[in-house]
Amino acid sequence: MKKLHRCIITNICLIYKEEKILVVNRKKKDWPGLTFPGGHVEEDEDFNASVIREVKEETGLTIKKPILCGIEEFKTKEEDRYLMLYYKTDKFSGKIRSSEEGEVFWIDRKDLDKYKLSLDLKRIYKVMTSDELSEIIYYEKNGKWRSKIV
Repeated sequence: MKKLHRCIITNICLIYKEEKILVVNRKKKDWPGLTFPGGHVEEDEDFNASVIREVKEETGLTIKKPILCGIEEFKTKEEDRYLMLYYKTDKFSGKIRSSEEGEVFWIDRKDLDKYKLSLDLKRIYKVMTSDELSEIIYYEKNGKWRSKIV
C-alpha cells in the first residue's frame, strides 16, 4: 500500500453579510462562471493564512476568523491528490475591488441560481452552508467521473 503521495491544496471562501454573498465572475476558461474567491496554498504556508491572502488578492477584502466548513477531493490526471478546503466568514474589512481573476460583486443568496455558475458551485455552496455535510468526493468508476456528498 502506497503511504506517500503528492497533494495539491487549494481553498475557497464564502464571504457573507446578512443575505448577501460575495462572488467572483471568473475570466479564466478552465473554470468560468461565478465562484467564491480562493486559490492555491503556497509551500510552507498555513491553510488559514492562505485563504486570507487569496481573498485579499482577489477581492481587496481582509477577512478575519475564516471557519473551515468542508473539503473537496479528487485525483488529477497525474494521480496527485487534489484537496480544496472550504471556508466561510462574515468578518471582513475593506472595500471590494475586482482583480485579474474576474469581476467581484455582491449578490443575494436567493439569486445564486440566476447566474452562470462555475462547475459544481451549487453543490459547494450546499456543503458550505450545511451543518450536516462536510465533503464532496470525486472518483472515477468504469471510466466515468462520479461524485458523492457526505
